[in-house]
Order: sequence, then C-alpha cells, then structure tokens
Amino acid sequence: MQVHRNINELPAFRNAIITIGTFDGVHLGHRTIIKQLKALAEQVNGETVIITFHPHPRRIVGREAMPVQLLTSLTEKINLLQAAGIDHLVVVPFTQDFAAQNPNSYVEDFLIKHFHPHTIIIGYDHRFGRNRGGDFHLLEEYAAKGLFGLVEIPGKLLEEATISSTRIRQALLQGDLGLASNLLGYDYFFEGIVIKGNQLGRTIGYPTANLHLTDNEKLIPANGVYAVTVVRRNAGPDDHVQLKGMMNIGVRPTVDGLNRVIEVNLFDFSEDIYGETLQVTLRHRLRSEQKFDGLDALRIQLAKDRQDSLHHLDDHLLH
Repeated sequence: MQVHRNINELPAFRNAIITIGTFDGVHLGHRTIIKQLKALAEQVNGETVIITFHPHPRRIVGREAMPVQLLTSLTEKINLLQAAGIDHLVVVPFTQDFAAQNPNSYVEDFLIKHFHPHTIIIGYDHRFGRNRGGDFHLLEEYAAKGLFGLVEIPGKLLEEATISSTRIRQALLQGDLGLASNLLGYDYFFEGIVIKGNQLGRTIGYPTANLHLTDNEKLIPANGVYAVTVVRRNAGPDDHVQLKGMMNIGVRPTVDGLNRVIEVNLFDFSEDIYGETLQVTLRHRLRSEQKFDGLDALRIQLAKDRQDSLHHLDDHLLH
C-alpha cells in the first residue's frame, strides 16, 4: 500500500475506486465496506483509494468539549489498512480552511482535480464542505454528468459500522474486552514509551514498565488488571517477539491512589527497556482494580494474577 500525504503530489491512479472516511479502528464494519471497494476495483481493473483525514475532523469542527478518543492512531490505522489490502491511502490534513471550502469546490477542486475518480463509493449520509452542506445528492449531480461513477454504501452497512465504533468504545471503557475484540476483528492494542516510575513493583517482586502512550488521543480501556502480550518496537531482531505479561491500568489505591498509570509486568524478563516503545495487546481482563490491606496482600494477589494471566495467554496462543 502506498501512503500519500501531499495531495499535490499524487500519482495518476488507474481507474481509482474511492471511498472517504475516518476508518477509526478499521473494524469488521469497515472491512465490509473495504471488501465492496476491492470487489469493484477488481471488476474494472482499478486501484482502491481510501481518503482519510488527520487530525480527526471532530477535533477541528466538533461541537463536543470532550477530547476525541480514538481506537487507532494514524500509524496503527495505516498498518491495518495495509493488512486489509488497500492500494492507496491518502492522508489529508484536516484544517479549518479545508472544512470551510464550499461543497462544489470540494467536489471539483479536491475530488475530481486530484483523484480523477472512476467511481466513488460513499454512504447516503456522507456530508462535506462548509457547514457540511455537501451531500450525496450533490455527488449525484456530478455523476449524472459522467464525471465519475457513484455507488451508495447500503444504509445497513453504514449503520453497522457506526454502531460498531460506538459499541467498541463503550465496551473498552466498560472493560468488556470480549465484545470489543469480536467487533474489531482483532484484540485491542496500544503503544507506549517506557518511563521512570516510583519503582515500587521491584521491591515486592513484580517490577513494572510504566508507559506513556505515544498518542494522547488513543482510548485507554477501563481501569483493571489485564493479561497482555507485548512486543518491543525498537528492539532490533527481537522486535517481533511476543512477551507475556500482565498490566494494571488505574490509580494503584493500595499505594497512593493519586494518579492514573499504565504499568506492565513482563514475565521472566529483566532487561533495561527505559525509553523503548512497547506495543501492548490486551488479551483478557482479569479483574477490576481494588485496594488491598497492605503490600503483602497485594503481593499475594499479584501471584494469583500472574497464574491467571499465564492460563489465559497460553490458551490464547494455542488458538
């Protein structure tokens, strides 16, 4: 897959079959749309082109005060779309100026001028341009002039994709990893840089890598203890080796209960990894975060958490 970040330097696409969207999560709902995109491209000996935006449009024109919580960072989305077999991904900088262009300019000066689409596959409720004034009907007017083909994504598919994104976020925030994985089509993951913590874990036999997420818009799941697999992203020849571990997300009420932290205990591992980037995949949620009567009680529970994690991880890796 080729990734393009400058719309003024796009190649001449061959019979471009285009769709447009944020594709956050690249979940199973999105993949149904991608399947339709690829099938049409195959029929006309064309190339699949996905246009996406960065930053997320809601950050620029959204009415909500809450920050955007994303299922995938831009890098993660690129990797997932590449795995899905897309030919071209065009990442368009989403700015106030871009959002303010008039809908006809969006079609003529953006879509037609830069992409020369053979066919656009889009949802009936797709809106674009100033005040989101452009819609499917406007695209139909251009299609009627023979400027490109237009295919409507069935409402049911769109609704399923939208519902999936919302349900995945809710599931993760409620700690329902099973539902999130079923809707995503893969286990949820994130990346973080290992930073210095208070190093309490090593004093009770469970040293942890404290993580600072590489993308502050990435959704952090519910507080609790999770069985995880971990990949070191910059470890040279070992950067694809899956390490087993357990992770706590929360405020550590037994210790101080002040700040929310993400800390991973890697099993049978003792290397210095400060400053490294870890990709953590959540395989199973073991329990909610809880307060214990001192460090001895916490140590006993951590031993149980380790055994439970190994049980779930061994079962997962077998399948």
